[in-house]
Amino acid sequence: MNKHEKLGLSDDDVLEMYRLILTARRVDERMWLLNRAGKIPFVVSCQGQEVQQVAASFALNRDRDYSAPYYRDVGVVLAMGMTVKELMLQAFAKAEDPNSGGRQMPGHFGHKRLRMLSGSSPVTTQVPHAVGVALATRLSNDPAVSFVTLGEGSSNQGDFHEGCNFAAVHKLPVIVMVENNQYAISVGLGDQVACEKISDRAKGYGMYGETVDGNDPFDVYRAVKEAHDRAKNQEGPSLIEAVSYRLTPHSSDDDDSSYRSQEEVEKAKENDGLIHFRNYLKEQNILTDEVEEEIETKLKEEIDEATDYADQAPYASEDTLYDHVYQTKGVN
Repeated sequence: MNKHEKLGLSDDDVLEMYRLILTARRVDERMWLLNRAGKIPFVVSCQGQEVQQVAASFALNRDRDYSAPYYRDVGVVLAMGMTVKELMLQAFAKAEDPNSGGRQMPGHFGHKRLRMLSGSSPVTTQVPHAVGVALATRLSNDPAVSFVTLGEGSSNQGDFHEGCNFAAVHKLPVIVMVENNQYAISVGLGDQVACEKISDRAKGYGMYGETVDGNDPFDVYRAVKEAHDRAKNQEGPSLIEAVSYRLTPHSSDDDDSSYRSQEEVEKAKENDGLIHFRNYLKEQNILTDEVEEEIETKLKEEIDEATDYADQAPYASEDTLYDHVYQTKGVN
């Protein structure tokens, strides 16, 4: 029995995982081109982290669970049901953008229909929000699990500690996944934390913690699936650290050559999870040359169509400026 069958994943499952991982990569690549062409203002890249994002999402109940993704999670939001067109609408900041109606900068995801919490600019604020949703599901006897992601640099913020501590004390159904890509903007991991693993922090909260290879979809899927089972069985939250590498600068405004060498990046590309997963599917004869060509062709058509649509879509009207804004009583 091969790796994916041991985890209860069918050939169709892993092929769909690969398609979504590749979609995230190709969408990200297109956004960089659009940014350099002056079409969109900002890109926060997911390249190097797509495998862990999609694999983790597949371990959830995507019809019921809640998610609170962070700004690199193109793979998560695609796997949870967001479309390429919707991603492009948020990149172009157009009125039809379901994340914020074009009011937020790219990467601030949120989708009511998909049970996706809206993110904000201060990093890690999504952790206590996700924990609050988990508490709400407990109080309402909703069997849903809350899934939240963040970068390893964000795990040094107070919101992370407070959220994890509260979740552990009350044994809430939360999965906290730290996407450790080795860099918090320009600060390397060794200058961020003194502990060996981010997951070591779980012991201090009294919750389960585990570090997995973020480039291995099966390692990530197994860990998140087990965490999901624990949450469903009222065994409390889990802290999963998925280790990978950020293959691009922090954002389209970042010059990563100021803090890491090109040789380091090129070496990391050799361990790109997308390539390793593709090779595995080829070896299993699941991803044939014909199937791969068909996927790539359809993806290009979908991304082209979404790009053209979003480019031509209208911006939000000035008449909507005060929509969803409230004023405290008595304040002028």
